Amino acid sequence: MPAAHRGPPHRAPGYSATLPREPGSAAIARRLVHVALAAWRLEELDEAAALIVSELVTNSVRHARSNSIRITVTRPEMMRVRIGVVDKSQQFPVPRESSAEDEGGRGLTLVETLSEGWGTDPLPWGKRVWAELRGKGHEGGV
Repeated sequence: MPAAHRGPPHRAPGYSATLPREPGSAAIARRLVHVALAAWRLEELDEAAALIVSELVTNSVRHARSNSIRITVTRPEMMRVRIGVVDKSQQFPVPRESSAEDEGGRGLTLVETLSEGWGTDPLPWGKRVWAELRGKGHEGGV
């Protein structure tokens, strides 16, 4: 399991992992998010965060062409969590309309519904797709 790394002194540690670009990585990414949320005492976000990271990983697995993807879980504010998936594709994801008969295509709509916001950051070698969640509970944890 990946280790936490410390950011600036005023922030909680972030969590990250480089995983193979394969469907099984979604389960590892969900565990990483679960560990981060438990450490930060933000377990109330666990269900939504698990669905979000699964969708973001699935999109990278389907559309990126690199061998690996990187998962990041950060805490920019006490009650806000950002989940990111980095891949080497320069193509930004675009939500699309799906009909009832479509087998897929609803992932970004689900991410948009469950998150407080989401977006894509261009990187020199690809992109980071991220979503943010905000907790409602107490301000405890690391």
